[in-house]
Amino acid sequence: LEESDTFKVKRIQIDPGKSISLQRHQHRSEHWVVIQGSATVQKDNQEFELNQNESTYIHKNQVHRLLNQSNEILQIIEVQSGEYLGEDDIKRLEDNYGR
Repeated sequence: LEESDTFKVKRIQIDPGKSISLQRHQHRSEHWVVIQGSATVQKDNQEFELNQNESTYIHKNQVHRLLNQSNEILQIIEVQSGEYLGEDDIKRLEDNYGR
């Protein structure tokens, strides 16, 4: 949605029953805001639910995953911030998509 040298804003959609990979980032932190649906968030050894208009913060190097365990589409706004925002700053620990 918007990007500069120090931040990037994305809208992410996760279909029912799907998730992003279990991952961490060395150079950036992320802030997730649920704008539609409900999300299951894994952060380190924590797992919790977020509903519409709720948010969470992911620190640099924090292991995390976003899951949609509902029957409805999940949409979030993700704000990335840090000194480097390249897609190669994703260390995938588990990935259902073979990346």
